[in-house]
Amino acid sequence: MYTVEELNDQLIALSFSEDIGDGDHTTLCCIPEDAMGKSQLIIKEEGILAGIRIAQVVFHQFDPDMEVEVLIQDGAHVKPGDIAMIVTGRVRSLLQTERLMLNIMQRMSGIATMTARYVKRLEGTHTRVLDTRKTTPGMRMLEKEAVKIGGGTNHRIGLFDMILLKDNHVDFCGGIANALTRCAQYQKEKGLHLKVEIEVRTFDEIRQVMEHGGADRIMLDNFSVEDTKRAVEMIGGRFETESSGGITFDTLRDYAECGVDFISVGALTHSVKGLDMSFKAVK
Repeated sequence: MYTVEELNDQLIALSFSEDIGDGDHTTLCCIPEDAMGKSQLIIKEEGILAGIRIAQVVFHQFDPDMEVEVLIQDGAHVKPGDIAMIVTGRVRSLLQTERLMLNIMQRMSGIATMTARYVKRLEGTHTRVLDTRKTTPGMRMLEKEAVKIGGGTNHRIGLFDMILLKDNHVDFCGGIANALTRCAQYQKEKGLHLKVEIEVRTFDEIRQVMEHGGADRIMLDNFSVEDTKRAVEMIGGRFETESSGGITFDTLRDYAECGVDFISVGALTHSVKGLDMSFKAVK
């Protein structure tokens, strides 16, 4: 298994290969090799800044001689006109790293900004907002980092760090009891101690989980607000509870006030708009 740092390094290397290919001929044809310069990251839209840490990795992985002066840290509230960082180095390096840095930072900042809105919407409740696996292929670690920067909570990272028995698993397995029994047997055989969550669609399935045990969290899939409140009362704190499916920003607080522990929101990463910013030469 790769570490987070190794995955990010691979993503950056692949991204540069994708973008530069056999050479940035535009830059190479008009910028002298020894030309030095300075560029600044200018914020053009209000939001939460995210990606400063990985931006420094991008610059230094491409050209270790680039110098980065960070003026605003990840997690800060920014507004149009703010200067987040100033980068000094070879002009060729500034031009060739610009787009990758912006692509990452705009997306991460957009995710952090949206997440912060959802977190604020839940103020005064004990409910936490979760991300999902609905992420951009290759960028999952960065997108989940952005969720945390925005104040959200990461669900499982992938298929390896938690067991989540969803509706298809239950149906293919022949029901709730079979799925939970096989799950327990598998963990025992493999010497695993992973947290177990199971998705339910009806009150009868909730009863089956409660009778069988073997789960840490129950996911209430596409329950109405009224049914969610009834389900939380029925579970009575014996299991963690998570609401998922069809929940919008407008209905988010209604679900939280039912008493669920978590609400998972795929929109945090799959439907986000990047935060506007630009990387401009300092003349």
